[in-house]
Amino acid sequence: MTTPVPVPAHLSEQAQAFLANPRPASAFPDPGDLEGWAAFAAGIEGYIVSMFAGHPLPVAETETEVGGARVYVLQPEGLPEGDSGPLMLNVHGGGLMSGGGRACALTGAVQALTVGMTTWALDYRMPPQHPYPAGLDDAVAVYRAMLEVRDPADLFISGGSAGANIAAALLVRAKDEGLPMPAAAVLTTPEVDLTESGDTFAVLDGVDNVLASLAEVNVMYADGHDLAHPYLSPLFADLTGFPPTFLQSGTRDLFLSNTVRFHRALLAAGVPTELHVFEAMPHGGFGGSSPEDADLNAAVRTFVTAHRRV
Repeated sequence: MTTPVPVPAHLSEQAQAFLANPRPASAFPDPGDLEGWAAFAAGIEGYIVSMFAGHPLPVAETETEVGGARVYVLQPEGLPEGDSGPLMLNVHGGGLMSGGGRACALTGAVQALTVGMTTWALDYRMPPQHPYPAGLDDAVAVYRAMLEVRDPADLFISGGSAGANIAAALLVRAKDEGLPMPAAAVLTTPEVDLTESGDTFAVLDGVDNVLASLAEVNVMYADGHDLAHPYLSPLFADLTGFPPTFLQSGTRDLFLSNTVRFHRALLAAGVPTELHVFEAMPHGGFGGSSPEDADLNAAVRTFVTAHRRV
């Protein structure tokens, strides 16, 4: 049950309304219940898709296969046909077990419009059928393919929540495999510690009206591997050589500790880093239509533009 914390009056009306909604009660299926997990993921995908109903996005979409992984190529209107400019890889969120399909394409389209560049939205494989390292393998394969069509200085990587886990793990593994880093990374409310050791996993439990602990899912995703391994929890990696990174969270976000600890770790590794923490914002923002969400998108756009080659 959500802790009854007063909603700040200085927030926008949309943000206040969003915070007034209690977190939906939900229980995860048993790890071996494949049909249950498929239905669970389909429910989340359907909810995300419903949020876009009646709001067509001005983006040309092509579904393709890259390195064996499904990718949606999303090009905002106004870019030239056969665009050869900067390219963004977007990795969808969804707790490492949902958010694919149409939800992946739609959230990728939003990112494409936010940054104004062609975006490859990765529909990576997920558990229980495809646990770690399947999703990360997909991300590495797609990044290698991107390096074949663009200079690394023209590549960007983004991900939110679980997508930021895979995006950050991709950068760790890319470095280990001797691949060049992209121009910059955008990681919003990143799930970079699957051990859930941060303070806000306790302090904000029940305050965040979007997210609860994903410990059960993390174990299923890891499939017997050490949750603290840097490819599973990038917070514990050697972050030296990471690209400039944009980080975002909110003061009600269960993953606030993830974000601020990753920020400190990046700074300690000498990585240029921006940290944006939004007042009273829960995990993932205020539903996407508030002025606060617009401010976040503007900050992402400013950051990415600053790291584009002129």
